Amino acid sequence: MNPMVLSAESGKPTLADVLPNCVSALRGETGSMGLPPVDQAVVLLVDGLGAVNLKPNTAYARRMVTTWGKRDLAFSFPSTTASAIATLTTGERAGVHGMLGYAVLDRSSGTVRNQLSGWGDGMDPATWQPCPTIFEQLAEGPDALPSFVVGVPAYAESGLTQACLRGAEYVTASSIMERIEATLELLAREPRCLIYCYVAELDQAGHRYGAESSEWLAALEELDQAVGVLTQYLPSRAGLIITADHGMVDVPHTRHIDMEYASPLLEGVAHIGGEPRLRHLYLEDASATATERLLERWREHDGHRALIVSREDAISAGWFGATVTEAARSRIGDILIATQKLVGYYPEDVTGHGRMIVGQHGSIAPEECIVPVIRHGAFARN
Repeated sequence: MNPMVLSAESGKPTLADVLPNCVSALRGETGSMGLPPVDQAVVLLVDGLGAVNLKPNTAYARRMVTTWGKRDLAFSFPSTTASAIATLTTGERAGVHGMLGYAVLDRSSGTVRNQLSGWGDGMDPATWQPCPTIFEQLAEGPDALPSFVVGVPAYAESGLTQACLRGAEYVTASSIMERIEATLELLAREPRCLIYCYVAELDQAGHRYGAESSEWLAALEELDQAVGVLTQYLPSRAGLIITADHGMVDVPHTRHIDMEYASPLLEGVAHIGGEPRLRHLYLEDASATATERLLERWREHDGHRALIVSREDAISAGWFGATVTEAARSRIGDILIATQKLVGYYPEDVTGHGRMIVGQHGSIAPEECIVPVIRHGAFARN
């Protein structure tokens, strides 16, 4: 795997480019993606719909892919939901917004924080993710415009919503089609607006059954039917972008690798963060000598199935963007284990639901971090 895919030097846009370009289009300006001027912009974020997952299954997504071209791609890293959504909605890479993975170490409290569902005392969304969202920025100034989030009811008050979606009015709708209908109602009501619509169902099916399962394909087909309704009734001056936060690979239970606490590979490790496809190791002694010693041990043992790098090497390579704040730096593991094979790393005491997930993501494979950017309506390419 060429880690260049993680860097802007690849030439591909990132998720950070999508909403700022929509705002430029709403203001009649030309951004880096060349979107034409519009009165209304809709971004449909499909959780778990990687470009590599979609490409062989376009027969189940005929309406969605009618305008999808080979160059309509972006990269998303870290390829995990909390980080990717923050990148999309702030227009900043992870090194700036600080949402660096599924679970990261809060060094001030010595606590590993789950950034999807672990929000609580000492983890204020307004300061944990300090960047103003695109929605907040759009609400300011003489050319302010309304913005809306259309999502599932369960997430309306979540910490992740408060961190990444603040500034927009949250509209709840349960099913995919109901969310599309709510989006169309907003378009009919608001002559100028930005709408972010979230689809969770593909990710849920992929985690439970796998991204190559019949259940995942059924969810894709359900989404495609809803997209057909949206594109049919999309106003003429409205642009639609369909994208995703990450893709998926299927990791069978037989490919789980136990991280045994008594192993030399965890000698000196105080905390384990990240997720099975991208582990962050936080060391008790993070001196250059101790870090290099453990790096060598890991590379000798697992270098054939993972890219194993130090925090400084990952930052220098641009994994988290050109800028990494001190707050973000503190949340990155001293050592990162980015899987390149179909494996997942699990601390030996992780059991139950944590071991049941089939479709996984988070690492650097194209299946995980390359996402489609499909243009419809006024945004469709000529």
